[in-house]
Amino acid sequence: MDAFRADELEQRRAASGERYLEFLRRDSMSLGLYTLEAGAEDTQTPHAEDEAYVVVAGRGQIMVDGESTEVGPGSVVFVAAAVDHRFHSITERLEILVVFAPPESGS
Repeated sequence: MDAFRADELEQRRAASGERYLEFLRRDSMSLGLYTLEAGAEDTQTPHAEDEAYVVVAGRGQIMVDGESTEVGPGSVVFVAAAVDHRFHSITERLEILVVFAPPESGS
């Protein structure tokens, strides 16, 4: 079994100095923790894989294919492969569980 604690994952991510920490990779999917500070600019580009975001903490908005919606703890957003998307108007530090299927290829 693989089991994880959000606080421990955030410590690992912070220690890496990166916004994103992949913490599980399987043939069918990968999981990561993505953190954006209040006011941050999200510079990600579309991915080659489908993905789902689950907001663990914080508040802001996400734009997917030109449409914006507010997000906060418990929000779940699906983004299809190759669709333009990014978080914006971040008012409270966002901690986001990211699920890629198949695993993220880095594109």
